[in-house]
Amino acid sequence: MNLPNKLTISRIIITIIIIIILLGGNYITTLFGLEIPKIFVNEAIVIDLKYIVAGVLFIIASLTDFLDGYFARKYNLITDFGKMIDAIADKILVNSVLIILASQGFIHPIIPVIIIIRDSVVNSIKMLAASKGKVVAAIKSGKIKTACLMVGIVLTFFYNLPFELWNISVSKALLFVATIMSIISGVQYYSLNKHLIKEK
Repeated sequence: MNLPNKLTISRIIITIIIIIILLGGNYITTLFGLEIPKIFVNEAIVIDLKYIVAGVLFIIASLTDFLDGYFARKYNLITDFGKMIDAIADKILVNSVLIILASQGFIHPIIPVIIIIRDSVVNSIKMLAASKGKVVAAIKSGKIKTACLMVGIVLTFFYNLPFELWNISVSKALLFVATIMSIISGVQYYSLNKHLIKEK
């Protein structure tokens, strides 16, 4: 259990805490007799602090994703277990958050549906390539999708502030772009690697 793998495991633990806060926040406060305060920014924006806390934890979890890869490459600590658990941790973090935000009315349900379907297709292609001793490289559209998605999620947790004060839906725009780029990158991954699927 080297440092990169410890960081990856910590991301899974943080994700579980985020899920508990988002889904069980009211039960936890009732159980311990606590009251999570709400902040009134103006008459139209009421902030529930549990989403702010979850947003901060999401940022921390996302940083561990950067750091585990950085340390693994710098100190040559790349392992098969590390690659596997890193991919799992990423999907647990992002997909669980997307599903919960959709179920609680923050984002449209089609966003997690498209992104999860796309990831399933791309991961299947990568596994097929790996079984044939080949590596599927990341593509630019996939990186754009990831960047828009992560920033869009963070802004959603923070109620699209400060842009919401000017009625500019930056969070929704970024998530829309991420969804479109998911489709585009999924098609590109298939197009670039369809020869692997047809190989016997």
